[in-house]
Amino acid sequence: MADVKRSRIANKECSVARAMEAVGDRWSILLLREAYYGVKRFDEFQYYVGIAPNILSTRLKKLVDAGIMTRVPLPEHAGRYEYVLTEKGRDFFPTYLALKKWGDDWLAEPAGPQVVFHDRSSGQEVLYPKLLTARGKPLRLEDIEIVAGAGAVPFNRKRFGGSDAGRDKAGAKPRALSSRRKTK
Repeated sequence: MADVKRSRIANKECSVARAMEAVGDRWSILLLREAYYGVKRFDEFQYYVGIAPNILSTRLKKLVDAGIMTRVPLPEHAGRYEYVLTEKGRDFFPTYLALKKWGDDWLAEPAGPQVVFHDRSSGQEVLYPKLLTARGKPLRLEDIEIVAGAGAVPFNRKRFGGSDAGRDKAGAKPRALSSRRKTK
């Protein structure tokens, strides 16, 4: 039972778990999509996403509280606001693009994706960069070794190494992911 409690603490400290807390629901991602498309007003988000006002209000507040968007008063309408991406929200854009690419590659209709992105200056379609190994080859899951980072909690230091706590009783380090699971 203690290991379950430690894994929960590790999850609480995990960057992916924290990111999912901030943007990991369907509505938040769709609102970010619309913000990247230039939408700023409550009624426009509601129209383009097809979201109920109460859910929209809750999700926008969550994005504002997380520092991903900010609420800016509209000078021409007292009591009304625009929702503008912050630097933190703009920094999420490559993550959004990666998710969109996966959806376009695996889930789009046979005719292709609904939306594509073009470079404003050249008019050319934006190309998604391939992830490469240090040797310049396409990165595969089997090429990854997971090690504890500088901010790892003790549970993850033990799990992934990074100190003597990560070694087994014989003194061996945990094996890399590539040796744990092979794909054909």
